[in-house]
This record gives sequence, structure tokens and C-alpha cells, in this order.
Amino acid sequence: MIKVLLVDDQSLIRQGLRALLELESDLEIVGEAENGEIALDLIAKLEPDVVLMDMRMPIMDGVAATKEIQKRFQGVKVLVLTTFDDEEYVKAALQYGAMGYLLKDTPSEELAVAIRAVQKGYTQLGPGIVKKLLTQFQASVTSQTPSIPPSLAELTPREKEVLLLIATGANNREIAQQLYISEGTVKNHVTNILNRLHLRDRTQAAIIANTYLSYLKDSI
Repeated sequence: MIKVLLVDDQSLIRQGLRALLELESDLEIVGEAENGEIALDLIAKLEPDVVLMDMRMPIMDGVAATKEIQKRFQGVKVLVLTTFDDEEYVKAALQYGAMGYLLKDTPSEELAVAIRAVQKGYTQLGPGIVKKLLTQFQASVTSQTPSIPPSLAELTPREKEVLLLIATGANNREIAQQLYISEGTVKNHVTNILNRLHLRDRTQAAIIANTYLSYLKDSI
């Protein structure tokens, strides 16, 4: 059973999420919080596996709460629930250790799948906002004409293929299907990529891949 804590300042949203997620036999909603400060107290008491975290909240917002969770409760995974206009909050939350984000209008079935994936340690990137984040990042480095990092050039052709697919948002199963290899092999490649490039997670890998997209495609 995966224990889930709902954190949102709007009670209607919390009630709606609870009603939908309680239909899933392997998910248990152990509590609700209306801001990050209350969430931290409940995490200490309830020990949830996954926290569904809103970004804009009074007293303590989702960014500050995510930062504190990573300091104090390292086994707890944070999945951000956000709107299309919250990209600055999303960037900050990901930097502080959130495992991914989904838009608030994500269908309940997809949300349940994302919770299960995050609980296992996989990063979840929702549609729409990731394109805005990547566009902003690329614009910030365009004027610098970045050179190719040696560690990127040292990746094998297969690792570069995996990295390019990570940039599209593909998960391990989808990458395995496209490259006709096992999920275990994909997992090993992803681990090697993150270690070689000194990256924390797939989000950072996607940003790197999109920054050096032309090089990766040409070098395979």
C-alpha cells in the first residue's frame, strides 16, 4: 500500500483528489494539509510515501516545503501538482528534490500511475510546462554558445540514444520498446548517463539533451 499525503490550500481540490485516488486499491490517503507547515508536521506523524504538493499556498508554499522535506524526510517523495503558469515554482521545486510534476487537470488514472512511479523512484514530467522550462533554459545559454562537455562526448552511441529519448519524456519501458532492449538494460544506461554527466535526475538529463540536441543526433 502506498501512503499519500495531499497538500493544497483549497479544500475542494483535496476532497476531489481524495475521492478519486481512494478508488485505487493500492493507494491510501493518510492525511491532508492546507499549507507546507502543516504538511511537515503530518509527515513526521504519518510517514507518507508520496506527497502530492501544491505550489501556491499561504504560510509556507510548496517550494519551501519541498526543500524542508528533502532535508528532514529523505525517504519521502514529492510529486508537484501545478498549473500551466507556475513554471517558476516548478523549476525551484525540482531543484530542491521534487520527483516531478503533473498539471492539476491530469486524469485520475494517470495521476495514480505517476504516484506509483514516483514511489519507486522514477521522475514524472507532465506535458506542456516542460517545453516552457526547456525553452527558457535554452534561451539563457544560447548567447554563450556552450562547448560540448567532454563527459557528453564520452557517452556511447547507445547511451546517447537513451539520452535523446529521455529528452522526449519517454520512461524506461518506452525506451526499451523503441530500442528493442530490456528495461533492466535501459535502467543501467540511465544510471551510467547520470553518473558520467554528474546529474541528479532525468529532468536535468532532459535539459542537457535538449541543449546539445544537434550534437547528440549527429554523433550517433
